[in-house]
Amino acid sequence: MKRTMIHIDEDKCNGCGACVPNCHEGALQIIDGKARLISDLMCDGLGACLGHCPKGAITLEEREAAPYDEITVMEQMAPKGRNTIKAHLIHMKEHKEFGFMKQGIKWLKENQDKIDFDLKSLIEEIHNHGQAFETKKMKTPHQGGCPGSQSMSFKPDLTMATQNEPVREKQYGASALQQWPVQLHLLNPMAEYMQNADLLVAADCTAFSMGNFHQHLEGKSLAIACPKLDNGKETYIEKLRMMIDEAKVNTITVMMMEVPCCGGLLSIVQAALAQAKRYVPVKVMMVSIRGEVISEEWAPPVNQKIEA
Repeated sequence: MKRTMIHIDEDKCNGCGACVPNCHEGALQIIDGKARLISDLMCDGLGACLGHCPKGAITLEEREAAPYDEITVMEQMAPKGRNTIKAHLIHMKEHKEFGFMKQGIKWLKENQDKIDFDLKSLIEEIHNHGQAFETKKMKTPHQGGCPGSQSMSFKPDLTMATQNEPVREKQYGASALQQWPVQLHLLNPMAEYMQNADLLVAADCTAFSMGNFHQHLEGKSLAIACPKLDNGKETYIEKLRMMIDEAKVNTITVMMMEVPCCGGLLSIVQAALAQAKRYVPVKVMMVSIRGEVISEEWAPPVNQKIEA
């Protein structure tokens, strides 16, 4: 599958090793005087090492790579001790990768004979990390990698509503967006906001043509794409398949423009369904170039295996 990974420019790398301790997953080592990525399985692609390279030799790129495996990471990390495991889990929490964080904690609970520290106290520290700095406003602490692809979930929290909300909505308009990023190439199919979600797969132009786009987005996670201009359709298919099989999305709504080229968006979703093990109902919405919903109906099931 294609996913975001680090790329090391060996011409720029001087082998200083500053990046190694900042890769909590242990995916980096200094070999023959250069930093090397030793395992696709262990690189989370979140870029914590980027900001620690004094030569700017580390960047992020999208390429074919084995899926990240949190269990493999924990097995390799356990002998390194409590502080390394703590740094790793905090790293996952700060990047909103709660699914991976839970997998790691589950592994620790099931393998307490392989660690030499009190797991309960560690979990409490992870849970409390950063709470002293939380406010009613969303925080975006400095993290490695490109800020544009940093995974964030900001579902509305009714307990944090204030009397200033009506003023904000009047000034900016009410937004139903509950996550970032939204472009399908940038989305992590296993992100927390994709788990058991109702997914809206929308053509890029729909939001610009529809005055009430956010009414249709309400309560859904969002993925946007252009079936005509975007490259990497196979990547889109694989990401959607993972959302279906691994993140277990509940429904998919495909929102397309009436122009012929937009029909490719439904084809991409159908191709993902054909490869998936689960059945997910798909609703198709057709939008006119004036922003009106022309049709809205459930698509017939794609011929596929259905997981019990």
